[in-house]
Amino acid sequence: MSAIKVSLLQTELYWQDSAANLAHFSTLLAGLPPTDLVVLPEMFSSGFSMQSAEIAEAEPGPGLAFLIDQAKALNAAITGSLAVKIADGAYVNRLYFVTPDGAVSYYDKKHLFRMTGEHQAYQAGQQRVIVRWRGMRFCLQVCYDLRFPVFSRNLNDYDVLIYVANWPAARRYAWTSLLVARAIENQAFVLGVNRVGQDGNDVHYSGDSVVIDYQGQLLAGLPKGEAGVLQATLDGSALAQYRQAFPAHLDADVFTLKN
Repeated sequence: MSAIKVSLLQTELYWQDSAANLAHFSTLLAGLPPTDLVVLPEMFSSGFSMQSAEIAEAEPGPGLAFLIDQAKALNAAITGSLAVKIADGAYVNRLYFVTPDGAVSYYDKKHLFRMTGEHQAYQAGQQRVIVRWRGMRFCLQVCYDLRFPVFSRNLNDYDVLIYVANWPAARRYAWTSLLVARAIENQAFVLGVNRVGQDGNDVHYSGDSVVIDYQGQLLAGLPKGEAGVLQATLDGSALAQYRQAFPAHLDADVFTLKN
């Protein structure tokens, strides 16, 4: 595996204002140094809103078009989630992964945060999704998925876990702790991207975006509450050597995921 550079954008979001958010991210990305992968927060065009009928875009919509354009302009993959209206009239929290050639993969968030009624405003996805990009395999996850380790169990099918989030500051200890746990138990890099600021429901976000290596060590992080761009390099060769030297996965319990 080769090394790749990742760029995580930690920022405030304009509440339920897609045009303002897309313009904001366009500005942030315009000056971005060369990178292989850009990661945006959960529901980056709206904030974490349960007003699905008001904020969701039909597919393909402006948010997806933005990702396609940015991937091409940056010659990098880009990922972030959007509220999307699907064919049967339901709504999903969809994490897109778009590459410079216009190829689009997506994962629909499985674990919906019932404490805010997400399970009533959106339809849960059922399938775990792994994508390949520049020599590495990425497992796509969204926010609340972080609390469910069985779903993210590494079946020797990925090298990097991506979590995009709107994770409240009130529960930041869980966020920072579980990201480290997921990295250690899965022997994988973990990218955790969270927003900062306050949303339209007066929920506060501390960010705490991080890049963690396969031993749970912090490779890079942003200060609490500060907007910024976090960059780090993921060394695929070092990961492969570590797994070979410490093959804990060979002693893992065997089980089958059932939807």
